[in-house]
Amino acid sequence: MKKTLIIILAVVAVFAIWAISTYNSLVGEQQKVEEAWAQVENVYQRRADLIPNLVETVKGYAKHEKETLEGVIQARANATSVKVDANTLDEASMKKFQDAQGELGSALSRLLVVQERYPDLKANENFKELQAQLEGTENRITVERKNFNEIARSYNTSVKTFPKNIFAGMFGFQAKPYFQAQAGADKAPKVSFD
Repeated sequence: MKKTLIIILAVVAVFAIWAISTYNSLVGEQQKVEEAWAQVENVYQRRADLIPNLVETVKGYAKHEKETLEGVIQARANATSVKVDANTLDEASMKKFQDAQGELGSALSRLLVVQERYPDLKANENFKELQAQLEGTENRITVERKNFNEIARSYNTSVKTFPKNIFAGMFGFQAKPYFQAQAGADKAPKVSFD
């Protein structure tokens, strides 16, 4: 009887240690997802912070391109108003975030086409520096989105595989959505300087 009790206690202890380890690993992976999301937001914020300087530089040269400039300003306002919490990250909030950022990217593309119309603007050091910073920021966004997707994949694998999926379900760990290509990304962009 005493031997049986010791075996039962040993099995319960092993199970408890395994359960605690599993829960802690899920928490750690969730924290990595939240950290990666914060970095994604950080680089998008950097882009949003650069835009007013770029717009002001272009304004000096392109006063009659008011509609394009206003479009960029509005798209920036829309993009910065979309806030997504990493804890409640789901498909709908990710789509809303991506749509707003895509709108801003399109507006920036139109703004950069405007600079082709003004040779003096292309030679302006401030504009060239801002354009280089914006290009670097776009590259950072791509890298951080890729990093987020990799970390989310690792987390999602843990949340969905047996036996961790049992604990994930019990404690409310949900799979996180991925960044996906925008609609039409499979088609080459049309470049026109008319």
